[in-house]
Amino acid sequence: QVQLVESGGGLVQPGGSLRLSCAASASIFSFNYMAWYRQALGKERELVARIFNSGNTEYKVSVKGRFTISRDSAKNTVYLQMNSLNAEDTAVYYCNALTGAFASWGQGTQVTVSS
Repeated sequence: QVQLVESGGGLVQPGGSLRLSCAASASIFSFNYMAWYRQALGKERELVARIFNSGNTEYKVSVKGRFTISRDSAKNTVYLQMNSLNAEDTAVYYCNALTGAFASWGQGTQVTVSS
């Protein structure tokens, strides 16, 4: 089973930035795509950004222009650079990877945006 380990969460002031990392135990090119989801308290988990094997990316509308998903194949790591953070971005962020019909999830990392 693929292991995904997130890091980089924390407390940041509104307008600030954070970079999340997701290290995979397998080559990131073995996945159909890798993605970041988030789940705020009392809400459903939602897709934030996704990067396909081809390198194409897609984003949740509310984060477009503020968040950037990228990858480092040498490190088998996917990143989520988050800029201009606001309170609505507060959530637990999860890394996700899809291989065929099988999805793997990380343990999650908390991002809190507060002054």
